Amino acid sequence: MTKHIETIRKTRSVLLEQLTGLNSEQLNQIPQGCNNNIIWNLGHMIVVQQGVCYKRAGLPTLISDDFRERFRSGSKPEGVVSDDTIAYVKEELFNTLDQLEMDYSHQIFGHYTTWSSRQGTEITSIDDALAFLIFHEELHYFTIMTISKLVKSLPIEKRV
Repeated sequence: MTKHIETIRKTRSVLLEQLTGLNSEQLNQIPQGCNNNIIWNLGHMIVVQQGVCYKRAGLPTLISDDFRERFRSGSKPEGVVSDDTIAYVKEELFNTLDQLEMDYSHQIFGHYTTWSSRQGTEITSIDDALAFLIFHEELHYFTIMTISKLVKSLPIEKRV
C-alpha cells in the first residue's frame, strides 16, 4: 500500500506547488461563501490522516491535541494562522507522511478499529484507511484550488 502513500504525497506536492506565491494573508483568507481557508484545509488533511491511520489503530498520533482541535472536522478557522504555523503545517504535510510510510513498512497498524466514513464506506484496515485518504485529500485539493482562485482574484483591500 505504499502506492497509496505515494499518491497522497504526489497530491500534496502538486498542491503546494499550486500555492506557491500565495502570502499568509491569502492562505488565511476566507472568501465570501466559504466556511474555511487554505491553511485550515491543509492542517485538516494532516489531522484526518493522523486520526484514520493512528488513532483508529489505537496508536498515538504525531500531532498535538491543540493542533488536532484547531483543524479537526467540524472546526473552523479561529483567528489568523501565523507564518511560523503555516511553515509548520507545510512541513508536517510531508513529515507525517514519511513517518506513516515507515510505520506502515514496520506493520504497526495490526489492530485497527472498524469505522464507517460519512459516505458509508466501511474502513476495516490501514489499507482501507489509505484508500479513503486518497479520496479525502482529493476533496480538499479541489476545495483549496477553488479558494485559491477566489483569493487571487480579490482586490488587495478586500483580502483580509
